[in-house]
Amino acid sequence: MSKAEYKRLGDYIREVNVRNRELKVTNLLGVSISKEFMPSIANTIGTDMSTYKIVEQGQFAYGPVTSRNGDKVSIALLDGYDDAIISQAYTVFEIIDQELLLPEYLMMWFRRPEFDRYARFHSHGSAREIFDWDELCDVMLPIPSITRQRDQMIQHLEATAQALYRKTFVDNIDKENLPEGWRMGTLGEFGEVITGKTPSSDNPEDFGSEMPFVTPGDFARYYKFAIGAERELSEIGVKRLKGKVLPKGSVIVTCIGSDMGKVAIASEECITNQQMNSIRVNRREYSDYLFYVLSFMSEELKAMALGSSTMPLLNKSDFERIGVIFPPNDLLAEFSQLLITCNETTIIKQKENIKLTELQSLLLAKMGQ
Repeated sequence: MSKAEYKRLGDYIREVNVRNRELKVTNLLGVSISKEFMPSIANTIGTDMSTYKIVEQGQFAYGPVTSRNGDKVSIALLDGYDDAIISQAYTVFEIIDQELLLPEYLMMWFRRPEFDRYARFHSHGSAREIFDWDELCDVMLPIPSITRQRDQMIQHLEATAQALYRKTFVDNIDKENLPEGWRMGTLGEFGEVITGKTPSSDNPEDFGSEMPFVTPGDFARYYKFAIGAERELSEIGVKRLKGKVLPKGSVIVTCIGSDMGKVAIASEECITNQQMNSIRVNRREYSDYLFYVLSFMSEELKAMALGSSTMPLLNKSDFERIGVIFPPNDLLAEFSQLLITCNETTIIKQKENIKLTELQSLLLAKMGQ
């Protein structure tokens, strides 16, 4: 990243100091060194709660004291709670313009070890060392374009999810000696395998604006979730291809040609072309697990494919017989639950990126007229 992209943080944030004068907010939180908001365990009996600060969704709070704090800055973004109150010892702040800096991107940067090292180095004081507001504002950090911020957010979330998958289902797991409750199974046991179908050119009325239609070319703009494409199906087309409709959460895999082995999860009801095999999962919690299983099997899928090297093909029957580890359902449900926030954020950022790209193309086309 170029030096020109490093900006002074104080030009993008402002302090917020709203007190709980009317005692309308009762949810008292604190900020942990793991950089999360958490329910406060402080004894507040007899405490005047009207002096406490209100922190709203999308705002930050941090404690300036860094000494005896595990060499970390207690700082967090409020995104998992309703509006709350925190101690007067914390500083509350917000981003001035979220079209220039995303709160999630900034929080991702705050989580990096180099930020904590910087804050400790610049802390000052005798009895207590603090990293005050002015020091925070003077921090120089990389602030790329909003599109690149969203891309980096998605990549960071995806890296975190992959690490969790490996820790839960790969590391120290031996296929020949599986833990109790685990077993070997096949893809077909996770749900019904569906091969897509392209609507016939003899039925132009199939194309309209009702059902997203996914092709291998769309995967270039996916990180994890199939969002849908410009080519869509009419109500007539949907009825004609009723058996091919994939519900939200289905796992889509490209199974022919040079795009072989790409994987996505349907973010909404959709239809694919015949170059894909998809799994209508029996349980929603199977989706995330299968996404990572198949993503890491990409090269294996290509090796399994039939036909010439220039046009590999993995047909439906061979696809559904592929052997995979089948962990206990409760473990799969726990893994899926842990990824809910990550998935929701990824979908939002993907959609925003797609819209921004479309707008960029439109503007460039207008400029060229």
